[in-house]
Amino acid sequence: MYYSMKTNRDKYTVCKNCVMDTSDSLLKFDENGICDYCQNFNKNIKFQLEDLSKSRHELEQIVKKIKSRKNNKYDCLIGISGGVDSCFLAHFVKKELNLNPLVVHVDTGWNSIESVNNIEKIIDGLNLDLETIVIPWNEMRDLQLAFFKAQHPNLDIPQDHAIFSSLYQYAVKHKIGYILNGGNFSTECIREPLEWAYHASDVRHIKDIHKKYGKIKLNAFPLCDIFTYKIYFRFFKNLKVLQPLNYVDYNKKNAMEQLKNLYGWMKYEHKHYESRFTKFYEGYWLLKKFGYDKRKAHFSSLILTNQMTREEAMEKLDYYPIADDEINNEFNFISQKLDISESKLKLIMQEKNKSFKDYKSSYFIIQFFVKLLRILKLESRLIR
Repeated sequence: MYYSMKTNRDKYTVCKNCVMDTSDSLLKFDENGICDYCQNFNKNIKFQLEDLSKSRHELEQIVKKIKSRKNNKYDCLIGISGGVDSCFLAHFVKKELNLNPLVVHVDTGWNSIESVNNIEKIIDGLNLDLETIVIPWNEMRDLQLAFFKAQHPNLDIPQDHAIFSSLYQYAVKHKIGYILNGGNFSTECIREPLEWAYHASDVRHIKDIHKKYGKIKLNAFPLCDIFTYKIYFRFFKNLKVLQPLNYVDYNKKNAMEQLKNLYGWMKYEHKHYESRFTKFYEGYWLLKKFGYDKRKAHFSSLILTNQMTREEAMEKLDYYPIADDEINNEFNFISQKLDISESKLKLIMQEKNKSFKDYKSSYFIIQFFVKLLRILKLESRLIR
């Protein structure tokens, strides 16, 4: 049984085209009640998804460049989580693009059964090499607990940062010139607002929260600030980051079916729930404590790319994403894993909410670069 959320509908004004609403405090509407995310999609993203012949040609040119630059055993590096996007990317890169990638998994300590199964099935089925980077658990745990104590909305910053910084640093160290990731407009054309999910790349922000609430030094935790990976790695180490799924007709449901039939891939409930921590954080903590439901952005992306109807999305949003009989089990699992009592974790949950703005950050600098990327047409999504 799932707890009802129908009473929450009256709190917010909802876009008449997607399901984004004023739980995003910066959301704006036109005279027809259409939100600015939808307006931005129609103006800056939709045409990129429709002109597949041009996109396919561009992808072919990219593949040629990747192959011509090969300087070791592998053409490129792919990060894999066990989720649909990264698993399908591995399949696509190997089978469709005929590239030889090194697959890297960053183990943050929160893999679900589905994640472990899916990684194993994809690696074995495609005969790929896998490198696993294990984040020191004592430091991972300490940083995550610091974010709990900070009353921060985005508890996934430590895990997200560990993953992307590990991949970038590994590629540079081993002189692999290209990182291919599963990011795509098809399922991610609407990005969660920053008040829900602040930048995981902001090292100044991470260090300030850890300084205030952490207990041990982060000696081995992989930190990589945005200037290092956006400027130094890109222009001085010639590292390129690409999203091949943006160049094809990528459909999430079809991708899952294909992975299931070809490799025995296991489905999970919602986007990012291949991580046990993310499932708890997005499916319960963030929603219950802050009122932020990331499914609204995820579903809206699928609505705009014709993979879900607005009615289907609204129906799903009427209920919590985690069943009520699961919540206690998840709460117990998280508290045991983090070595904190359930009662203490519940007390933290009841304390006053804060935002990323309550801590030091590089917000204005990062947003300047985001705006610059939009001007240069290297970023099409709204990020605010």
